[in-house]
Amino acid sequence: MQFVFPLFLAAAAAVAIPIIIHLFYFRRFKKVYFTNVRFLQEVKDITSNRRKLRNLLVLLMRCLAIVFLVLAFAQPYMPRTSEVRQGEKSVSVFVDNSFSMAALSKDAPLLELAKQRARDIVKAYGPADRFQVLTTDFEGRDQRLVGKEDALGRIEEIRIGPATRDLSKVLLRQQQCLNTGKAENRIAFLISDFQENIADLANFSDTLLEINLVPMRAVRENNISIDSAWFESPVQILNQPANLLVKISNRGEEDAGEVRLALRHDGQSKPVGALQIPARSSRLDTVSFTILHPGWHEAKLSVTDFPVQFDDDYFLSFYVAERINVLCINGTQPNKFLNNVFAGARYFHLDNADVRALNYATFGNYQLIILHETALISSGLAQELKSFAQNGGNVLVFPPQNADLNSYNGLLQHFDAAPLGPFDPAPRLASQINTEEYVFRDVFLNKSANLRLPGSQGNFKIAANRGEYILTYRDGTAMLAKFAAGEGAFYLSAAPLDEKVNDLVRNGEVFVPLLFKTAVAGTKGRQIAYTIGKDEVLEANHQVSAAGEMVYKLRLTADAAAADGNAPAAAAGSGEFIPEQRILGSKVLLTPGTQARDAGWYRLGLRADSTLAEFAFNYDRRESDLRYRTPEALAEGLPANMKVLAENAEANFTQVVNEENQGIVLWRWCLVFALLFLALEVLFLRLWKV
Repeated sequence: MQFVFPLFLAAAAAVAIPIIIHLFYFRRFKKVYFTNVRFLQEVKDITSNRRKLRNLLVLLMRCLAIVFLVLAFAQPYMPRTSEVRQGEKSVSVFVDNSFSMAALSKDAPLLELAKQRARDIVKAYGPADRFQVLTTDFEGRDQRLVGKEDALGRIEEIRIGPATRDLSKVLLRQQQCLNTGKAENRIAFLISDFQENIADLANFSDTLLEINLVPMRAVRENNISIDSAWFESPVQILNQPANLLVKISNRGEEDAGEVRLALRHDGQSKPVGALQIPARSSRLDTVSFTILHPGWHEAKLSVTDFPVQFDDDYFLSFYVAERINVLCINGTQPNKFLNNVFAGARYFHLDNADVRALNYATFGNYQLIILHETALISSGLAQELKSFAQNGGNVLVFPPQNADLNSYNGLLQHFDAAPLGPFDPAPRLASQINTEEYVFRDVFLNKSANLRLPGSQGNFKIAANRGEYILTYRDGTAMLAKFAAGEGAFYLSAAPLDEKVNDLVRNGEVFVPLLFKTAVAGTKGRQIAYTIGKDEVLEANHQVSAAGEMVYKLRLTADAAAADGNAPAAAAGSGEFIPEQRILGSKVLLTPGTQARDAGWYRLGLRADSTLAEFAFNYDRRESDLRYRTPEALAEGLPANMKVLAENAEANFTQVVNEENQGIVLWRWCLVFALLFLALEVLFLRLWKV
């Protein structure tokens, strides 16, 4: 047993006061007059013995009352640890308010139980102590120490949010805040469900910070989530079926049957089907729908699951152009075969341009640029083609038989391609087509059939071990090769397009898909969904307003706010903000940061009535995995400055914290015993007649 104020024990000398009173007061004799002295001796003996016994008991009660009163002021306690810290304290309380805390405990959602725990912790400390109340939102206002009343008020404001944090980062933020205080005693509390994917406590090392882990446990640990979705093709074509791949996961320990998936698109919802998903596994499903109009599209995938619902919806947005624009740069006359191919496809539009009269500013309007019969390539054109490909465009080159190799090799250097060898007039036949590459993937129904491949009466040699071969000659050299170039692609033909040298133009089953697929293959596919809380960078075309307005705004659509059950009721009207923005040429780069808090579709515009682009945001799926660290697993291998406070929900947590910080407090019992002994003294004096 130890004492908070051991100097008060000196007051135990006051025990001498009742002893002195006993010795001098109860020793006095009192004369008693009797009318008859016959029984005097007998009465004297009996009365004297009873009086001595009563006086001794009264003395004992007074001494014990004084002793326990002194002990109460000295505040004895039984320490649970080897050291109990005295003095002013700085206390940081982290309340996990991520979506997983919406799961149910026996009585209430975990977040409500966590808030009650936080209140009990704050109440366990004195009015002079300072507090930090931290959540997963990492708000700037929470990075300071406040008084007791302000801390209790901040706890009441905590609501479920989309952010999720590794616990090592939480501890680092608590450490930074506590170091700003003047108190020597620094104590941190982590109230969380301690999911496996965030409980990286081993990554934090500070032996001077006292850390208390307060685990919350949900009753149910099953959950179905839509993790991600992506299109099979990077570019969606008008009036053509679009195949959307969806990944759905079963996070629980039991098999999930009849998981119903639905798609909402163009204002209509339709069921897609039911899936059987084994425990702890994922399934890929394909959702097909037809795109009926150009422009921006909003879509939402949904499953029905309870009680964790933040990951039941997946929002996505995509843009469908009215047509794909192709530019053909000609060194001589336009190629009639190219004109005929694109003339027969309404979705493609071909423009021809002379290499001597180019407007480089229009390159950004095209998805594919074809170099045809261009003998000489200037350094300016080579640099513009590189920038075009870096920004997501595709370049297809057919060198002429009289090509200037020096200028072409200068172009190839920009695309990290090996130089062309001299033109070889030997005839060659293609023997292999790469059906695994996007250009010819899913083009032929029967890949094993005898397909007639093109041949050439001469070709330039493309160096081996560079790029990816799409068409290959029988001797293993490339007839058509692909080179990655930033967000786009560079395609190089070894043979000219002249029909006298190359019969590719008369091989429609290869030539037509080659042109169509290179117009979209390798094109920078716009991201269809973003994740809230991550450092996402949005890209859109820069628009110059007639009024000179240059401030872009993102606003949450009303449909998204209504569809998102986790969004606040006022989100539809107030979900507008100005993201960080940077203009680079014809593009504007936007960084929403933490301003996008609700899942849904956000429209970009310069004015309230304009829509320049749409972006879909979803909640982080890290919270979907509801596997938790048990209190036993948490306690295993913890350093000396960390401990687990795993009390049941009915426990008085204020008392638990007091006992952890101050030991088992005994002063209340001392006060009770002091009052008890004083009461017994009064009873002896009043009721014990002698």
